Amino acid sequence: MQNVFQGRSLLKEIDFTKEELMYFIDFSAHLKEMKKKGIPHRYLEGKNIALLFEKASTRTRSAFTVASIDLGAHPEYLGKNDIQIGKKESVEDTAKVLGGMFDGIEFRGFKQESVELLAEHSGVPVWNGLTDEWHPTQMIADYLTLKENFGKLEGLTLAYTGDGRNNVANSLLITGAILGVNVHIVSPESLFPDDELVKLAQEYADKSGSHIMITDNVKEGVKGADALYADVWVSMGEEDKFAERVNLLKPYQINMDMMRATGKDETILLHCLPAFHDTETEYGKMVEEDFGETEMEVTDEVFRSKHARQFDQAENRMHSIKAIMAATLGNLFIPRV
Repeated sequence: MQNVFQGRSLLKEIDFTKEELMYFIDFSAHLKEMKKKGIPHRYLEGKNIALLFEKASTRTRSAFTVASIDLGAHPEYLGKNDIQIGKKESVEDTAKVLGGMFDGIEFRGFKQESVELLAEHSGVPVWNGLTDEWHPTQMIADYLTLKENFGKLEGLTLAYTGDGRNNVANSLLITGAILGVNVHIVSPESLFPDDELVKLAQEYADKSGSHIMITDNVKEGVKGADALYADVWVSMGEEDKFAERVNLLKPYQINMDMMRATGKDETILLHCLPAFHDTETEYGKMVEEDFGETEMEVTDEVFRSKHARQFDQAENRMHSIKAIMAATLGNLFIPRV
């Protein structure tokens, strides 16, 4: 049976063509409709999926678990205290062990090298649930949400504000450039994305016709944006940088003034969550006590406004992950895209 995706891993977006990424997005929308209509789609009946988590997660773990079960597979969660990767056992040895028992492996952790080695040595599809460099499953959900709202992707403009060097910014920039979406990274110069990454994005943009902008000028960066995208100011493992980031990124907070500065009434808010939009968390309380700030990367007003799509986006993590797993492991008939 022919399937251009069968047996492939999703490690980073650049391993797939524009057409292949669009297939994931459109297949996600199809599976979402099937789920809403209660139509079974058990393409992975009898399969076993290992869920490896070095980093904690709400959405990624929930999405992979529900997606696996909906597809008829059994997910097995292995947290940081259950796996010995890099400590007592090499990634290569772990890959060979798990590949002999499971039909597919999800990995969420720190090093991109770890997920690459898992894919190289396990003999089964491996899906990157987040590393320090890339977040590909998030991207399928993000661009699905964008397409749901505007009916297309090519020619849209997405402005990401905040830490321009993190994995989400990297992935948004590259994926948007591949798909023909204009991507603006709006951040302080000290947090601009890596030059090599920008160069790569520009190469993709030249092919797709999209426009790339890297700027520290908020007004210029958000003008004409169809979507404003926020992420936390302090990523996992960088907790010691709170003071520096709060002071540095305050001008890049998504608020109603920034929404108005896009010049479009229908601009949507995207956020990969969790979001620090109030003081209802330990982090939120700490930031209020230490820095006098009650909101961080997005204001509560915007977060709860008509512009907000972050919870649709969160749900879409599950539909997109389901599409990725089904396409790469489900023996579907996908002759070409």
